[in-house]
Amino acid sequence: MTIDNVRAGSETSPPHSAPGRPLDSTRDDVLCAAALKLLGEIGYDRLTVDKIAASAGAGKATIYRRWSGKAELVVDALSRKKAVESAANTGSLRGDLHALACRADAADRQLDTPVMIGLVSALPHDKELRDAFRERLIEPHVATLLDVFQRAQIRGEIAPGGDLHLVISLLPALVLHRLLIEGTAPDQAFIEQIIDDVILPLVYANSSASRSS
Repeated sequence: MTIDNVRAGSETSPPHSAPGRPLDSTRDDVLCAAALKLLGEIGYDRLTVDKIAASAGAGKATIYRRWSGKAELVVDALSRKKAVESAANTGSLRGDLHALACRADAADRQLDTPVMIGLVSALPHDKELRDAFRERLIEPHVATLLDVFQRAQIRGEIAPGGDLHLVISLLPALVLHRLLIEGTAPDQAFIEQIIDDVILPLVYANSSASRSS
């Protein structure tokens, strides 16, 4: 089974999660840290399970007992840094979104810009990574944002209906643009600017148009 889509070749994984003694969770942290460090240094395409194992002073079997391959390992390492939490209920859409921006900034500061660029630049051509990234990172955060906007609809702050998924996609799209085109990690001020200057005017304008029509 091919598990590492690297330009130099591929690796074959042994059985995943083989039975045996309980896994040492402290090794998970060491392996995740090694994966992120190498990701920032050499990029995702050149990253291999062999290199992660060597950097962490572990055997490949130690990794394969925990993860199916490098894609799952890298995404798991990122998800530990960017844990999904329930959205704060501040009583307003702007307050809820700004609270999320504050949390996102705190999580992103733990990740170097080269790590983030090394990951997102590989997403378009690596399906295994893309699928794991979507399942573990994107979908949970989308669910949190949907909850925020649906609460605003229930409060009558914004009109029901509309394509919330399209609105939600604006923030990550602009964040990725900043990362890949400018090579700069988004900070809290940048995220709040998108909220205040793009997202809120859009949803409030749509709500006004719905009420007047």
